[in-house]
Amino acid sequence: MHKLTFLLSFCFSLSSAFYFHVGEREEKCIIEDIPSNTLITGSFKIQQWDLGRHDFLESAPGLGMFVTVTTYSDEVLLSKLYGPQGTFYFTSHSPGEHIICLQSNSTRLVSFGGSKLRIHLDIRVGEHDLDAAITQAKDKINEVSFKLEHLIEQIEQIVKEQNYQRDREEKFRMTSEDTNSNVLWWAFTQTLIFISVGIFQMKSLKDFFIAKKLV
Repeated sequence: MHKLTFLLSFCFSLSSAFYFHVGEREEKCIIEDIPSNTLITGSFKIQQWDLGRHDFLESAPGLGMFVTVTTYSDEVLLSKLYGPQGTFYFTSHSPGEHIICLQSNSTRLVSFGGSKLRIHLDIRVGEHDLDAAITQAKDKINEVSFKLEHLIEQIEQIVKEQNYQRDREEKFRMTSEDTNSNVLWWAFTQTLIFISVGIFQMKSLKDFFIAKKLV
């Protein structure tokens, strides 16, 4: 199976919408650096290349998408097969980088020139589906309430991301201070060694001169 992994890094954008091209047998992965206990929502859509039209079709009938989400400690948070269009959810258990991989369920043994796919992907960090919630609202009051809850969620997510970045900066500062302290102690130790060697050499020379009756 031909496998191509393409890694992209996103740094805490609340929404990352884009598209990319892949072959039917290719896999592409995205790295999301997110804080703990954060909801991630991803929506995707597959478009298939049409050789006759020389353009992408609006859909890809018969194709599905495998979505796998893992951490760098190999913890699997999501592994599921979807249709040509869908939405997936997962919640981070610990802070750090998470790997989101997508691959079609094509059974073609050879990747032909016409098997190119276009994948539209929208990843939202710390958001619920506001549009779906609003469509279920029975009146204007509920709609305003949903919007207010959504705004509160965004504020909480921003605060959570700021705290996460602050923790990372604090760890980096502590590491830098430990490194500087180690360098200082090593320089102090070297100075003591040089002084000790100098004193030893002077004493040895003095003993040598006394033994030879030169002083």
